[in-house]
Amino acid sequence: MKLIKHWMLCAALAVCAVGASAQNGQRPDGPPPDGKPPGPPPEAIAACKGKAEGAKAEFKGRRGETVKGTCKKLREAFAVLPDGAPPPPPPQDRK
Repeated sequence: MKLIKHWMLCAALAVCAVGASAQNGQRPDGPPPDGKPPGPPPEAIAACKGKAEGAKAEFKGRRGETVKGTCKKLREAFAVLPDGAPPPPPPQDRK
């Protein structure tokens, strides 16, 4: 009986740990709650400040890596589109 209680306690703690890690601020794999895809990071926007569309720019990514790309209009933002990234989706008609 003591062994069963021990395993039940371990299982409950594991479930709590998984639940807590799921709420650590990372985006889920599914679509965002408001239905809009997330915008570019602030660093990508800042890298294009004062530059023309099509200009080359770079910024430091979330993991400290250098992200190189081209300044493009991305929805409401003017930001770096990383080299090798798929093109942004066409703008949708707003009704």
